[in-house]
Amino acid sequence: MYREILTDLINWKNKDRRKPLLLSGVRQCGKTYIIEKFAQDNFKNYVYINFEKSERIAEIFDFDLDVKRIITEIGRQYKTDIIPGKTLLFFDEIQECPKAITSLKYFCEDLRELHVVCAGSLLGVALRQQNISFPVGKVNRLQLYPMNFKEFVIANDRSDLIETLKNWTTDREIPKLYSEPLTKLLKEYYIVGGMPDVVKAWIKNHDYEEVEEIQNEILSDYADDFAKNAPISEFPKIRWVWDSVPVQLAKENNKFVFSHVKEGKRAADLEDALQWLNDAGLIKKTELVVTPELPLSGFTDKTYFKVYFSDIGLLRAKSKVSPETIINETELYRRYKVAFTENYVLTELISRGKEPYFWRSGNTAEVDFLYEQKGNIIPVEVKAADNNQAKSYKQYCKKYTPAKGIKLSQKNIGENLCESTPTFSIPLYLAWNIDAY
Repeated sequence: MYREILTDLINWKNKDRRKPLLLSGVRQCGKTYIIEKFAQDNFKNYVYINFEKSERIAEIFDFDLDVKRIITEIGRQYKTDIIPGKTLLFFDEIQECPKAITSLKYFCEDLRELHVVCAGSLLGVALRQQNISFPVGKVNRLQLYPMNFKEFVIANDRSDLIETLKNWTTDREIPKLYSEPLTKLLKEYYIVGGMPDVVKAWIKNHDYEEVEEIQNEILSDYADDFAKNAPISEFPKIRWVWDSVPVQLAKENNKFVFSHVKEGKRAADLEDALQWLNDAGLIKKTELVVTPELPLSGFTDKTYFKVYFSDIGLLRAKSKVSPETIINETELYRRYKVAFTENYVLTELISRGKEPYFWRSGNTAEVDFLYEQKGNIIPVEVKAADNNQAKSYKQYCKKYTPAKGIKLSQKNIGENLCESTPTFSIPLYLAWNIDAY
């Protein structure tokens, strides 16, 4: 399936000052598949080492970190020549071999002409928990996320919709010829999400029961990761926090509150569990910006944040909201519809390279997301329906006069002008093209 990160991988391959590449991403988001696809299309051969499955290979790194000796011994084990410029060397689940992580420094310094890629599902957790000598400044880094909506549309054989709308005139409404299939696909994306195995099953059979079965298997695998990789003392706390995220996100004031996770528990009891989930890539925190000035990271209240899932489909499955509920959009689904829509926009912004925050003025006004773009702060108002009344957004614009802004809702395209801020109103299904506005 098409993944946008392939372009980034090719750019990395052709860099003059290329370093070993560290590819991070939540478990089962497609890291191994995409590197193998990249290798097959761009190299004469590649060597794949999974340190989780091939534990004995780690012994090659025990003697010393002479990278020429290392690749000679690896080549002998796999009965192939490892040739700089022609071979891709792929270390998978590298967190299982700390010395292999350390060796990246020497691959960078002594054998930079060899293309080396590393991946790890729980690398963030491992680096925090283990005493690993990380090669700071000696690696390039990329992050792979679950499939975004654009990739989902292309996987559903509707790349024509993407091609048609990517250069669409910004003041022209979108006719039903395009809006209706995109609206349908967006509902399906809320149900299926972007985990590649789930998307693959959906494309093949269009069976919601099969989709939910695979999603529940992934959620069970994540729970097994908690038990296997988390400190024993943190395991139950991680489960409590994980179970609490969908419920708290659906609250009207969806600030994450530690005391709502488990009765009698406070932030000091649960902060490490929340950080574990964040390091594992399973959740994403967005912090409150008190004063929207550049850089946004310098004006946050780190004690006041929201928590989202990394994948909208897994959030839907974890919340036990049926596919029929999303398709029919019943009124009883109103609160979770808002939560799902916010989570969808959050993951779309992240997949576009944004670092989202949010703004709130007491309990009276809130702008869902803020991000930096070429020296500007872009406010993004998110509406789950076609109601485009946005009092909080207008209050923000009046107070801070941003240069431009975005409203995402079910309404068709249009340009609405606040008193001081040019604001594009675009459909939710165009969040992937937000930079065009």
